[in-house]
Amino acid sequence: MIKKVFFIVFVFISISITRAADDDDDVLGRQKSLNAIVTTVPFLTIAPDSRAGAMGDAGVATSPDLSSQHWNAAKYMFMKERSGIGLSYSPWLKGIGVTDLNLLYLSGYYKFDDRQAISAGLKYFNLGTIDYTTYGGEPAGTGRPNEFALDVGYSRLFSDYFSMALVFRFIYSDIAGSTGSINNIPYEPGISVAADYGIYYQRPFQISKKDAEWAFGLNISNIGTKMSYSEGDKKEFIPTNLRLGGRVSIDLDEYNSLGVALDLNKLLVPTPPVRDPDADSIIVAGKDDDVGTIKGMIQSFYDAPQDFQEEMQEIMFSAGIEYWYRKQFAIRAGYFHEHQKKGNRKYITAGVGLRYNIFSIDFSYLIPTVDGRNSPLANTMRFTLGFTFE
Repeated sequence: MIKKVFFIVFVFISISITRAADDDDDVLGRQKSLNAIVTTVPFLTIAPDSRAGAMGDAGVATSPDLSSQHWNAAKYMFMKERSGIGLSYSPWLKGIGVTDLNLLYLSGYYKFDDRQAISAGLKYFNLGTIDYTTYGGEPAGTGRPNEFALDVGYSRLFSDYFSMALVFRFIYSDIAGSTGSINNIPYEPGISVAADYGIYYQRPFQISKKDAEWAFGLNISNIGTKMSYSEGDKKEFIPTNLRLGGRVSIDLDEYNSLGVALDLNKLLVPTPPVRDPDADSIIVAGKDDDVGTIKGMIQSFYDAPQDFQEEMQEIMFSAGIEYWYRKQFAIRAGYFHEHQKKGNRKYITAGVGLRYNIFSIDFSYLIPTVDGRNSPLANTMRFTLGFTFE
């Protein structure tokens, strides 16, 4: 029952973080407490594929692959093959004993010519079977909540080295699992529409007479409408996100190549302000977070209660390394870091990949460095199958 309660809280509050403060905290309650940014439908930010999952969730400037729709659709223009399709699967939150929660991701692309491509993606988050209870612990029905995002994109090459992309997304979140109400509170599916904008630049060069390549990518994802689950409820932000990063790859010799990538990541969502404990309408520090989407994106750069120091804490980073032998077998590793006041997700990742003609298969594994086996992310695995066509 405890696990079910934890899970329901996870679904409804998304990535809620307990804001417990030490006894000797200052009046703002921020020096030693958490102030994580909370959004609805956080599944949109989960790394869906094994390759990026093995490289610390770095993907905005890694070499193009079938899952570029999630990270930066502009990369599709640099795929060598004309079209391709990939399918990823991940059991999710096994660290808290949930066995029927999983994430599926389907993506693909098609190049009309050397300068244009279309792409599509479907991310489906199955939240398992939930036995709802009343506040008094009495059974209140069973539901199978789920969420999904369906998107289509258009990419265009503007030079031999530079491309851009637009992706349009429909988001559907049914947390009540078709039961219609929980504890006599009516719930309806949350719906939002959003867009991504991505740019990608890659260029060859040489290091000690060895062929190499550097790349830069930027992607602003989930620029969209706010969402609520019940009529009259305050609408919450979806996870609008800024990701930028770079990559350097080098062919060590005829058979071996190595690439390293670094991503910086920030939610373009207002930071929760510090409110007066006796009057919630009074803001002690920070700025009002009840604003529109565009204003919220702009405000997210300067609204933290602790000013610049806290703004810097909101930047997450992902670092990954990838080794290829004969462009057929890959070994990968990475690290993801999030500040302890902003969620405290820190983990090491590893994985392998295999390519043979048109077929590819990838696997990744996540090792939390905080809480170890007690972390909800412990034992997270991802599997990806892919096919490309000339």
